Amino acid sequence: MVRRLDASAPGFAAAFADLIEGQRETPEAVDTVVAEVLAAVQRDGDAAVVAYTERFDGVRLTPDQFRVSDAEVDAAVAACDAGLLAALEVAAMRIEAFHRLQLPSDVRHTDATGTTLGLVWRPVAAAGLYVPGGTASYPSSVLMNALPARVAEVPRIVMVTPPQHGAINPLVLAAARRAGVTEIYRIGGAQAVGALAFGTATIPPVDKIVGPGNAYVAAAKRQVFGRVGIDSIAGPSEILVVADGANNPDWIAADLMSQAEHDASSQAILITDDADFAEAVVAAVAHLLAELPRTAIASAAWADHGAVIVVPSLDGCMPLIDAIAPEHLELAVDHPEQLAARIRNAGAVFLGRYTPEAIGDYVAGPNHVLPTMRTARHASGLSTYDFLKRTTEVQCTRTSLALIGPAAVALATAEGLDGHRRSVAIRLE
Repeated sequence: MVRRLDASAPGFAAAFADLIEGQRETPEAVDTVVAEVLAAVQRDGDAAVVAYTERFDGVRLTPDQFRVSDAEVDAAVAACDAGLLAALEVAAMRIEAFHRLQLPSDVRHTDATGTTLGLVWRPVAAAGLYVPGGTASYPSSVLMNALPARVAEVPRIVMVTPPQHGAINPLVLAAARRAGVTEIYRIGGAQAVGALAFGTATIPPVDKIVGPGNAYVAAAKRQVFGRVGIDSIAGPSEILVVADGANNPDWIAADLMSQAEHDASSQAILITDDADFAEAVVAAVAHLLAELPRTAIASAAWADHGAVIVVPSLDGCMPLIDAIAPEHLELAVDHPEQLAARIRNAGAVFLGRYTPEAIGDYVAGPNHVLPTMRTARHASGLSTYDFLKRTTEVQCTRTSLALIGPAAVALATAEGLDGHRRSVAIRLE
């Protein structure tokens, strides 16, 4: 039975805190295993990848079978339904166009002293993209991970994805081809993250690893951070729907289950100011769960982590939204922009009754790799910026150094760093 909360009831604050602070995964339980896997990959390279792929994925590979060949990708594209390829192209065009809008400009400025200051953007040399492939295949994730890297002009884009019974979904490979992936490896899990971070004889290392995965992948990314860059530590999927009683409860139920069906640890929450509507949505969810192919997963997520919260007024629910800091936020109300303007914490916001979150998963344009587990309080979704680095530049002239150098000499002296002082002062003599 889904959890029901009434914001006007005594004890709501404690019940709400329990909801948002509850542990939906147990990363501590997998940290030890992941540490062992990463140490083995760093030590034994390809041999460790072979062993763990067989152990965790049930697939026996040799190192020369890791990489997916161009011929395999060609065959996969040829095997795809033409309608699906057309849909993939619609998504790719929209995603690429939106991420191209994010490209920043270099900065170059000469100030009043004559000192020239600059900031230049450069892509990372190699990006590793993790594409999930456990309980389902996600060609959409390929586009979301790879296209921002391509827009940023990353020269080497490497994709890893776990094989299902030794194979990779043809549409996943077609998406990789369309998105400009330069290397594809049929490995997954912590061992794939380790291979990307440390490199092996077969797989050269990358500079940054992005993309969502299960608890093992998340733990692996956390442990290799510093050796390589990462985008974020992705947890189970989340959706928060804020809806008034004017909505069709079947629509809202479908929106909630669109994320609950991802994983039994996913979370779907409804906030409404209409108690009768809340019960109508609960009934609609029960009806929908009887029809969903992934009903076992969605049912577990709804029962264990879902919630329906009734509030006196939607106008006053901003503190609840910001405290939840959801990955996905739907505002199914008449004037959603008014609420959206007051929200600080959300990975992505979907405005109005005709903007289901699922449109963002595929073809809207913004990225669907988003902060989870309340990290939208300080983090953002994947973007073109994740594949770019900023480098600053400074150029002094003899005149400008004479103007600003004495202040540097004074500060270096105050800090007791005589080498710093001399480095500037010797040029002022």
